[in-house]
Amino acid sequence: MLYRKIEKIIERHLLSASNKVLMVSGARQVGKTFIIRHVGKKLFKNYIEVNLLADFNTQKIFSNISSVDDFYLRLSSVAKGNLGTKTDTLVFLDEIQVYPSLLTMLKFIKEDDKFTYIASGSLLGVALAQSVSIPIGSIETIRMYPLDFEEFIIANGITNDVIAHLRNRYFEGTSVETWLHEKIHDLFKRYLLIGGMPDAINSYLEYSDINAVRRIQDEIHQYYGADASQYDKENKLKIRQIYNIVPSNLENKRKRLFYNKIEGVDNKRYSDYLDEFDYLANAGITLEVRAISQPKFPLLESCHKNLLKLYLNDVGLLSALLYRNNVAAILDDKPSINLGSIYEAVVAQELYAHGHRLYYYDNKKNGEVDFLIEDYDLLSVVPIKVKSGKDYTVHSALNAFLSNKDYGIRKAIVFSNERNVWTDERSITYMPVYFSMFV
Repeated sequence: MLYRKIEKIIERHLLSASNKVLMVSGARQVGKTFIIRHVGKKLFKNYIEVNLLADFNTQKIFSNISSVDDFYLRLSSVAKGNLGTKTDTLVFLDEIQVYPSLLTMLKFIKEDDKFTYIASGSLLGVALAQSVSIPIGSIETIRMYPLDFEEFIIANGITNDVIAHLRNRYFEGTSVETWLHEKIHDLFKRYLLIGGMPDAINSYLEYSDINAVRRIQDEIHQYYGADASQYDKENKLKIRQIYNIVPSNLENKRKRLFYNKIEGVDNKRYSDYLDEFDYLANAGITLEVRAISQPKFPLLESCHKNLLKLYLNDVGLLSALLYRNNVAAILDDKPSINLGSIYEAVVAQELYAHGHRLYYYDNKKNGEVDFLIEDYDLLSVVPIKVKSGKDYTVHSALNAFLSNKDYGIRKAIVFSNERNVWTDERSITYMPVYFSMFV
């Protein structure tokens, strides 16, 4: 079984005296149902799982619930006599977003406190963003992502002691031993190919067959398009057009979206696609990085909402679309292949998984810096540059960024393939790209 950090968070909530229902949101195929099922069966004598999407498509037992008692009656019809008490019974409501009325009723179900509840949904983020009747004080929402790089290397046999050693080197600002660097960097390149979708990783671990992995990734990519079609029939074409241009857009020198290219119509603006961007982000299938031109802490106050970059939620899906079954493009460091977009995508994925809101620096005169994050200890902005080639010390836009004293920048990071960790006179720290798992 794959190790997932979120397991401890779910366990801690279910064993607590919280008066809120935990809701796990996230894109399809990231492992929500599996991990909740695993924890639920481990902690509770009676585990009741209700797949509401399947119910919606078949019997519709849970449609048109009128009261808490009505909910209990319908629940008992599928529980097969396994309903006990709050301490020994967990009710898992999977894909709860298909019944908005049930979302609204959660407050009253929880107040009755008859059983312990947990919910999840692949489009839960969309439903919560669009609903005005969600009982906010009665739910706690956490977002689940594909496996991050740390979880991936654990799946590949790297022990906690080795990870602790790597983490210490990151915080100390010292280099990793050559043999260990080569091992972790090789796994990093494999992560670029496999990504963090559980089915893809399990297939890779069992068969080491890129063809099988790519078939899984292709299916997931199609699932995401199909979800858009089912959820938003009015805007499904524009949603799919945006989603489909993300990989090719990342291959451009300027990776931000140009709105006139989405439908091939001039004079299109960000405001013309607000609903589509919200869907893609809230569904968890793309990661948004918004532009900043005057980067001062806190970044939210300086955000330009009309300029953004989009990344796919999983680097394996991106490498599948760009390189298909050719693993040499990534594993062999071919000089003719520019891996810049892949490296940026994986760092975006790592930062998102660790809870960072992502921004980038966009300045017509000075150029772009890949990512800006916030350091709440220093109350300052930290610029991050990602380099996939040998010229990792060449970064004119970052230099110009740091030369502006008004920004109050205390430190910067450059991620690259190089092993050595060092800090120059401008407080730029150079470190291996896999250290992004500790930011």
